[in-house]
Amino acid sequence: VPYDVVLEMDEINDDFADTDVTLVVGANDTINSAAVDDPNSIIAGMPVLHVWESGQVIVLKRTMGSGYAEVDNPVFFNENTGMLLGDAKTTCDALNMKVSELL
Repeated sequence: VPYDVVLEMDEINDDFADTDVTLVVGANDTINSAAVDDPNSIIAGMPVLHVWESGQVIVLKRTMGSGYAEVDNPVFFNENTGMLLGDAKTTCDALNMKVSELL
């Protein structure tokens, strides 16, 4: 992705509440709501993307394992979150093909 189209967290976080669907590819700690909601978490205060504020969140990951910080991610268990486990490239390619068929 070209850097000129990438936004900083503080530039994008306010937009998530107005976002219908957020597709997360391979992130864990950077979308962990415990950084915001749990003052006792070891990642408390860490800057994160507030994807959980979106209408729907779809997370693509290889497994349900924790990230680098070894902290469980509550976002994965939210009612508005769906998990697509497996190889992210394969899954993105399949999603792209299905969406293209619908258009």
